[in-house]
Amino acid sequence: IADNPDLPVSQLSMLSETEKHKVIADWNDTQVDYPTGVTLKSLLEAQAVKTPMSPALVFADTQLTYAQLNTRANQLAHWLLTEGVTADTLVGVYMERSIEMVVALLAIVKAGGAYVPLDPEYPQQRLQHMLEDADIPLLLTQGMMQNSLPEHSAKTLCVDTAAPLLDAQPSNNPSVSVSADSLAYVIFTSGSTGRPKGVMNEHRGICNRLLWMQQEYQLNTDDSVLQKTPFSFDVSVWEFFWPLITGARLVIAQPGGHKDSDYLTAVINEQQITTLHFVPSMLQVFLQNPAVSTCATLRRVICSGEALSHDLQNRFYTEFNDTELHNLYGPTEAAIDVSYWACPRDGGAGIVPIGRPIANTQIYIVDAYSNPVPVGVPGELL
Repeated sequence: IADNPDLPVSQLSMLSETEKHKVIADWNDTQVDYPTGVTLKSLLEAQAVKTPMSPALVFADTQLTYAQLNTRANQLAHWLLTEGVTADTLVGVYMERSIEMVVALLAIVKAGGAYVPLDPEYPQQRLQHMLEDADIPLLLTQGMMQNSLPEHSAKTLCVDTAAPLLDAQPSNNPSVSVSADSLAYVIFTSGSTGRPKGVMNEHRGICNRLLWMQQEYQLNTDDSVLQKTPFSFDVSVWEFFWPLITGARLVIAQPGGHKDSDYLTAVINEQQITTLHFVPSMLQVFLQNPAVSTCATLRRVICSGEALSHDLQNRFYTEFNDTELHNLYGPTEAAIDVSYWACPRDGGAGIVPIGRPIANTQIYIVDAYSNPVPVGVPGELL
């Protein structure tokens, strides 16, 4: 203050130069040189070549290998191309969790479009707003659901009943140009701060997120990932694509299964699930199920979407001796998660932090004037 008597108090730094360098530079030194120009399309297709005969997708009694899944996605992608899908074309997906849903998401990405999930459990008014706001020209759905959407002008294909049409399409990978700057998906926010808005995410952001996740947690061909998050939430994006770019097995939970702890414990054991996600409130319910102690195949559980309490972390480790618990945080606008924390078995310091920034991401805690605050001082996340 003595050195800068004319400077407003709001502009006075509360940090020494050493402290400022630590919180701004050192703690945000996250640069990782992942391959440039990668897209979901290129990563998916490379894995299909690498492990064609390995199991890729399981739903109920149906299983597809990587080669079979790639072929089915290619055939639908070629149909989308004949309907005019190009880079950044938005394609709606109105389906229950199923084999067809996964094929649809992959096909849209392979055709160069961006998928827009339309959750069948959403109210009609919300669906109407999403359809109008996104101005979707094409819509993929299932026969049993095609008449339950609000009025719209999109051309509709019922993927589950269009087998003759799709079987006639080429099975090779579509030769379309998809860049890191192309849109991959559009997910609508909850609308808690106003009208729901569609968040547009590019391949660059989601690929960085998935490549970081693989580097950090190392899925392999022995892993089975349970996809149970409604696809209208961005956590579902890594559930769908992370296993399919790493050679792991993607197991699709039955519709509504994410709400049923009895079903979850059963499917974990039946399908030898090693990796899955919980919002903390559902993790609480899951841990209260007596059968949770039988889920011996779990290697890692990932939490996000809500604050993870210290008590719940400790409760988790009373049930699981060899399973890791990780706490991730991020807004929909930033390709799922931006920070991560490995929950310690010894309980830690009485809180569960959101952790440190992931690869190629920076996080700053600032005051009302956007100045960095000292360690331990509350502020806003930037």
